[in-house]
Amino acid sequence: MWSWIRAYRTELLIFVVSLFALACFSGPRFLRQSAAPHFVYQAKAFLEGRLDVDPEVLPNLEDWACVREAGAAKRRCTGPVLPTDRWYVSFPAFPAVVMLPFVAVNGYQLNDTSFGVILGALAITLFYVMARSLVRRGELHRTEQEALVLAGVLGFGTLFFSCAIRGEVWFLAEVMGVVLTCLYLQAATGAARPVLAGALWSMATLTRTPLVFTGLYFLLEVLTPGPAGRLEQLRVALRQPRRWLRPVLLFAAGAAPLALLAMVFNVARFGSPGEFGHSFLYDNRVNADIDTHGLFSPVYLARNLEAAFLMLPRVQVSPFKLGYDPRGLSMLVTMPWLVLLVFPRTRPRLHWPVWLTVAVTALPGLFYQNTGYMQFGFRFSLDYIPYLVLLLGLSGWSFRRPLVQALIGAAVVVNTWGALAFKGYTELVRRL
Repeated sequence: MWSWIRAYRTELLIFVVSLFALACFSGPRFLRQSAAPHFVYQAKAFLEGRLDVDPEVLPNLEDWACVREAGAAKRRCTGPVLPTDRWYVSFPAFPAVVMLPFVAVNGYQLNDTSFGVILGALAITLFYVMARSLVRRGELHRTEQEALVLAGVLGFGTLFFSCAIRGEVWFLAEVMGVVLTCLYLQAATGAARPVLAGALWSMATLTRTPLVFTGLYFLLEVLTPGPAGRLEQLRVALRQPRRWLRPVLLFAAGAAPLALLAMVFNVARFGSPGEFGHSFLYDNRVNADIDTHGLFSPVYLARNLEAAFLMLPRVQVSPFKLGYDPRGLSMLVTMPWLVLLVFPRTRPRLHWPVWLTVAVTALPGLFYQNTGYMQFGFRFSLDYIPYLVLLLGLSGWSFRRPLVQALIGAAVVVNTWGALAFKGYTELVRRL
């Protein structure tokens, strides 16, 4: 055992330090269940042999799906709740699956806040492991110390910081999505482990649905693995499918079991293999938009672009007061180091596939009916923030340059503010 500890002492130290830091900023929340422990209730339902959640134990009615059956038809509950109505968690269920052994011991009382903090520390550690593996493969031209800096940027220089410390179904899913993305990136780069990559991709997708688009990263690694001439590589690959068919089939084999189970799960609950439940949200403020325009529409683009790029801090001069819009803050405020990615010093082999993966993964959030409210920043960006931090590593900018240090330092300061201010940390302490 001691030899194992010595071999992984850096990873263990990163995990312990990250856990301590996140737990401190979580504060009193760390000791109690959050106000939105949906995955805990889903896991308990699974353990009881049912798909729906017992309505007698629901902690609240926020973001739960209510299904009213009329013969073979399923529709959203409206008006007074009926005894025959079924209540479901309206989010992909993989986080609940991960919680199963812990809920089996703790029941409905499982503390999803501390669970999320532990996941947060694990994500920071796994990003370091992933970045270091890319360094050793020659894909990321950084030292192992710089890989540690990148892990720190992910953990404390992005919205990950304020999301990892509070539990709650929305933020817990984002944090688990980052954990699975770090594992997926390591398995998918160079198509090194296609079956594992497929399994991790399906787990990530069944945690955060937009991560389905990150499957593009594996495809690009298979179809265009060379450092240059990507379009020509693609043309050659399409003419010679034997080169890429086997890894793609292995990837599909890894992904298929969970994907099929999820589709059966969705059909049983909502009557459609691709419906996770948001069309059945009970008495929710977004229902009018969903009924009029659907879950995704160009109508939503303007307000999502505003939340993602244009929202600035609220500054009151006399008396001085600093605040933020609950619709979020611009990513250029929460992650000012993004400007470095627009002007990279180098463009190594992974630069193009990582950027393209960011682009396609970002699209669903920009056309989605919800900006992410309430949030400190544009939280849907967490779906692709690991790729953005990796791009920072690939950019070629030296971490010794004052400009780079200033931008990263500013990001840490802003997100520390977010960790303290988001949803009233000081108010929570006052109440206790």
